[in-house]
This record gives sequence, structure tokens and C-alpha cells, in this order.
Amino acid sequence: MGSPTMQLREFEMPDVGEGLTEATILRWFVGTGDRVTDGMTVCEVETAKAVVELPIPFDGVVHEIRYPESSTVDIGTVVITVADEGVTQEAERILAEEDEPKQAVLVGYGVTTGARERRPRRRPSPPPPVDRRTLAKPPVRRLARDLGIELDRVPATGPGGLITRDDVRNAVPGESTTDERRIPVKGVRRATAEAMVASAFTAPHVTEFLTVDVTRTMRFLEELKADPDFAGLRVTPLLMVAKAFLTAVRRHPEINATFDAAHQEIVVKDRVNLGIAAATPRGLLVPNVKDAHTLTLPRLAAALGELTATARAGRTTPADLAGGTLTITNIGVFGVDSGTPILNPGEAVILAAGAIKRQPWVVGDEVRPRHVCTLALSFDHRLVDGELGSRVLADTGAVLERPKRLLTWS
Repeated sequence: MGSPTMQLREFEMPDVGEGLTEATILRWFVGTGDRVTDGMTVCEVETAKAVVELPIPFDGVVHEIRYPESSTVDIGTVVITVADEGVTQEAERILAEEDEPKQAVLVGYGVTTGARERRPRRRPSPPPPVDRRTLAKPPVRRLARDLGIELDRVPATGPGGLITRDDVRNAVPGESTTDERRIPVKGVRRATAEAMVASAFTAPHVTEFLTVDVTRTMRFLEELKADPDFAGLRVTPLLMVAKAFLTAVRRHPEINATFDAAHQEIVVKDRVNLGIAAATPRGLLVPNVKDAHTLTLPRLAAALGELTATARAGRTTPADLAGGTLTITNIGVFGVDSGTPILNPGEAVILAAGAIKRQPWVVGDEVRPRHVCTLALSFDHRLVDGELGSRVLADTGAVLERPKRLLTWS
């Protein structure tokens, strides 16, 4: 009986985002010879937008892994092949039987009494396995990629041969005669750079500034922290900035829009998907809270907390990043007073919230120490004129100055 024909199924790098052309394989969860089942996660990849896990859509046994970890692969490229498990088991059985000594049968003479010696059948060489001896956690692999370091050449000092951050940093070549170090720009950083250049040179930016007394807001936040409805939730100034901004947008909904250059039309959005610019180990990401305008203050606090925690953990999905309509960037967490934020591509407005500091402030006829914050609003002047942008910024500041306006303006 002949050996069964090996039937291989090919798993291609899927399109895991909007308009993406490539992805980098961070790590494999399977190796050659491992059995996989439909829906089982086989690898983790990084795109220009997120880190995602890829499930395989069929059962079988891993026959070959085409690309090692840290490889950047085009969408649609075969990355792993899988053999049908039944065929693989049958092939193993046949090979095992052929390797066993058998009694020779001569036609017309019956079975002989002794076993004839035979040379064992040589098994076909298995496909070369992926080098799985390089052990490093995903953040360390990302650091190595950013620094242009090949992990398989880095001496490991961690437990069990694990490569640490210090190992990667120690592998960085010494300073050159020109005192420079080159860091590859790819993944999120490359996508961000391209998007910001396109935005800056496509949309005519205008930025306005407003400094407000947020002392009442800071007191209000302290009250919320003691409120049972906020138990277990993070109550931060960003929460109030977001709510104030959403209130201003509700009063001036025409700012929640985008400019359709192809048709020369302004497209006003009914849904407000609030993006929050987040600094992560992978670079700047802008995940958004879906339908933020419908959320109560506790639900908004929960959504913001989940969004930032997910971003910091590197678990932001393409769906989290898609569909944003306007954005807040909280530069105050870095101690920065203000700036001129660049619009997220496709959006008409972005609000930057500066650091909250105690400063002398005129209250009535007296100078008192107050909590003060500077807001900066950048907008696309093709669809947002100075009046509309000014009203949105002024209303945002008014809510932060007197948070009770959340009641009177609701």
C-alpha cells in the first residue's frame, strides 16, 4: 500500500485592519508538528495600528512555519502550512509498519521460517523548524526591533535563557565617530509619521488657546471619588475635560464632522466617537470611546479607564482605533502647559488639555491661588470657521470653570 498524498492547507496573513499592507510576527504559539484546531490562536502580530492574535481557521498538524518571529510579512502571504491530521497519522502508521521486520513470502513456497534482514527505510527529513531558542517577552522584542537589534545574536542573562531589556540595551553598538544611532521607523511610529504629515499638509490648521480656572472642577472630582457610583473607577481631570468637551460638541454638533475632498462636502456625524491620544510602548495610538455622547459620567469614567489600560497593555484592537470623530490629547500628564496639536486624519477638531497648576488668579477684586489649566483647540478651517471653533472652546472651558453647567446645559 502506498503512502497517502500529503494535503497541505495554507494560512495567509489576513487583513487585520483598515487599508494595512503588512504585519510583523511578534511570536509563534505553535511549532512544527503541533496539532491545531479551528479557532486556535497560532501567533501574535503587530500592525501599524494594533497588536492582534491570529486564530487559524482549520484543524490539522503544523507542517511548516514560513517566517520566524520579528519578520515583516505582506498581507496575503502564506505564513504557515498545516497538514490534514488524518493523513499525517496514516503516513506515520505506514512508515512504522514498513520499519518493522517481516517474514518474506516466496510465491509457490509459502512463508519462510526466518526473517530476512532489511535496511530500515529512511524517513523524509522534516521541514526546518523555527528557531525557538530565542526567548524574550513581547516588550523586549519590540525594544529590539526599535533599536535594530537581532535577538538571536543577543546573549541572554535572564532565568532559563530569557533575554531581558538590559540584554538588548547592552547589545546596542557603541557610539560611532559621528555620534549617532539609527532607529528603524516602522509599525505604529511609521504610520503615525505618515498620518501626521498628511494631516498637516492637507487640512489648514487653526489653533486657539484658552486658560481657565478649574478650581471648582478639582473640588468636584474629590466629591466624585467619594460617590458610591464611582467606586472602583478612576476619577481624573481627563474625565471632566472629556465630559466638558462632549457637552460643548452637543451644543455645537456641526463641529463633529469631516471634509469630503472628493465631493467637496462637509459630512456631519451623528455619533460622537471620542478618541483619546495614548502614548504606548508601540508609539502613539488613538483608540476611541464609541458613542461617548450617550454615556453617563460613571460610564464614561469606566470607558476611559478600560481604553487607557488596554492601550498600555498593548491590547488595543483595530476596531478600537477605527471610526473616531474627534480627539482629546492630555499633554498635561507630562507637565506641559499647552501646544498646537495636529488633527487626527479625517477629523475636524482636536483638544489638548495642559497641566493643571496652582497659580495666582484674579477672583473678584482679589488675587488668590487657584487651579489653572490651558486648553488648546486645533480645527480644520475648511469646515470649522473661527466662530464655531471659538464657541466650542469657550463652552468647554465654561463647564470646567463651573461644572454645575453640566446640569443646566443638559
